[in-house]
Amino acid sequence: MIDAIASEWLKFRSLRSNLYLLACSVAAVLACAGFAFLIGRGFDDQTADEKMAFTGNGDGVGNGIAVAYLVFALLGALTITSEYGTRMIQASLTAVPRRQVLLLAKVPGLAAVTLVAGQVLAFTMHAASMATLGDRADQLLRDGTTLGTSLSEPGVLASVIAAGLSMAAVALIGLGVGAAIRSTAGALVVLTVIIVVLPTAAKALPMPLRAQAASYMIENLPLQIAGVGGGILPPAAAAGLLVGYVLAALTAGATVIALTGRRIKVLAIGTVAAVLVSALPATAASSPAPASTLAWADCTDKTLFKEMRCASVEVPVNWDKPAGRKIDLTVGLLPVIGAQRRMGTVFAIPGGPGGSGVEDLSKAAASFAELRERFDVVSVEPRNTTDKGLLPTECLLSGPWITLPDTRAEYAEQGRRNRAAAERCRATDPEAFDNMDSTSVARDMEAIRVALGEEKLSFIANSYGGIPGVVYSRLFPGRVRAMVFDGPVNLFMNRARSWLVNEESFARFTAWCAQATTCALHGQDVGKVWRALVARADRVPVPVRGESPQAAYSGFDLKFAAFPSFRQPGAEPEYPRWTEVAEAIKRAAGGDASRFADYVRQTTKSPKATAGVGINMTHCADGHGYSSYEEYRKKRREGERLLPNLAGSEVWHPLACAGWPTPVKNEPAPLPAQGLPPYLGVGSWTDSDRAAEIVGRVPGSAAIQYQWHGHGLYNAGVSCIISHVNRYLTSLRLPAPGSVCRGPES
Repeated sequence: MIDAIASEWLKFRSLRSNLYLLACSVAAVLACAGFAFLIGRGFDDQTADEKMAFTGNGDGVGNGIAVAYLVFALLGALTITSEYGTRMIQASLTAVPRRQVLLLAKVPGLAAVTLVAGQVLAFTMHAASMATLGDRADQLLRDGTTLGTSLSEPGVLASVIAAGLSMAAVALIGLGVGAAIRSTAGALVVLTVIIVVLPTAAKALPMPLRAQAASYMIENLPLQIAGVGGGILPPAAAAGLLVGYVLAALTAGATVIALTGRRIKVLAIGTVAAVLVSALPATAASSPAPASTLAWADCTDKTLFKEMRCASVEVPVNWDKPAGRKIDLTVGLLPVIGAQRRMGTVFAIPGGPGGSGVEDLSKAAASFAELRERFDVVSVEPRNTTDKGLLPTECLLSGPWITLPDTRAEYAEQGRRNRAAAERCRATDPEAFDNMDSTSVARDMEAIRVALGEEKLSFIANSYGGIPGVVYSRLFPGRVRAMVFDGPVNLFMNRARSWLVNEESFARFTAWCAQATTCALHGQDVGKVWRALVARADRVPVPVRGESPQAAYSGFDLKFAAFPSFRQPGAEPEYPRWTEVAEAIKRAAGGDASRFADYVRQTTKSPKATAGVGINMTHCADGHGYSSYEEYRKKRREGERLLPNLAGSEVWHPLACAGWPTPVKNEPAPLPAQGLPPYLGVGSWTDSDRAAEIVGRVPGSAAIQYQWHGHGLYNAGVSCIISHVNRYLTSLRLPAPGSVCRGPES
């Protein structure tokens, strides 16, 4: 056998045609560079958002790999078909009578050359693509990838190496096919079908057949072996499949080469089928969905996104009594739709409190499109959803007005009004009312994880969803694969200091008024006008036309009604909410607070903001209130010192918990020192500090600021934030320190 191998190696290296054929592989490099050039030209012509939605070039090898495969496959086939064509096969068989030994003796030399040549070619193809893209290669895209990928990116080095190895494998497949067909032209036809025709046909299939069929094509195996995409197979299955193709081809070739006569033609035709179906045993090795106990069906609410599926999960009303009364929670699912291997489930934790995560997920379905290439996405209609029906909706939406107490007696009176409103709702179902805290919501989330059959979940905690996100991290750290906090509410952070961002928002509003002629206060000192209005209203409240004197706005009322518009001005360049609040200030300065009342009525049925029982049954149980009048006075004085334009607005929500009839059930507690993965925090100007403070409690975490207005940025479709979140969720890679997302006017 050693002599046969040496003889075949001598023949292989003495043929100049082999060297010329390998030189033809430069066409693969040119193909990679050419595609990268076209991608770069197309990318340059796009708007900023269109660039974010661009399709990446991956490792750059894929665009030329079919050319490389054809060259290497033909090289392998010619290793034996050239001997049949020149009738040198007779001399070879005289020297090595055992035909299978002759075939196998050709393998070491061919493998050695193509292993080296494949690696050189693969790295050259990658380098050509990256060089052609230039600086554009680092552009982060919405799906979490970059336009080009350097070797330092996770999995890229492995994918390039795997591509080089696959070229050697294709050469051996070519050898097996050549031995079976015994004709260079015939082998070329068969190899073209395998390398070009079948992958093209697979791409034309509808989903999910396209994803399944494409996963078994040779050109998609390197990425799957590296675990960075390409199909639905896990790395081990993809590697096994590539080896299986080689063994099938060589086995078929060894079988046919030993035969003579008419049986050869029959077996030669069967060789192709043997090569193509050798992957079938690997089907079971693909990444299946976990064993879920949820019965997914069409959602009964036909206004939801058409692809959404719904199911229900039964949980105890009181988690301290798990065998007691049960309630059903509706869970919504946006199923995975991509041609990539499924990576798991992302749980979108809704904000509010009181909002439906199922509705939020439906409305934001477009934001999750890229993420669904690799993940199922679920959310829940939490137990504290205002219109769930567990407690009367009208009662939950009602509540007292909040006044700013100056004395202990006034503080006690506010508490009496709060308690009376809460008791009216609580009387309808005391057990349910007493278990609307975020700890119960977090335990519901764990019940959903169990029902999904997932070992771990990835999370996007939106707004108030940050509270149950923190609680879940504390209670179930081993079940968290990844966690994103998007503009979260933060119980750890000093409330008055967290409201400093509102002063910054007010400064942006006044700066806009100074330059925008559409501002009703243009040309005036807006800060001076505002402070004078607030001071005057605190002495003599501003009436609301058509309402009772009790509905008149104090300075405290004006601040609380105005600050949401200061924070969120609306779409640029019109900034409709800034325009509206400027007009409201102008009219209030003239003695009519009706424009403020009109704004408040959009979310309540009252001319002034009410402390809705529905939101406060969670707020107060989560510890948002003050423990005493003394704490209130201390926090109020701190706010007056820090917030010259909006002092008092920061105490509104805590005052709504004064006198609350149920105890705090979710006291802030430290996150575990170990067991949690690094987290990602995102937020706008007004939210990023809260996000950074939370994730800063988990070692190795990172935060990124969107340098613009907004809240709930992922759901809102902010492309830069979506790209960073998707990158983190798919690869667990965090943005570099100091990274930011720039706003539209930055």
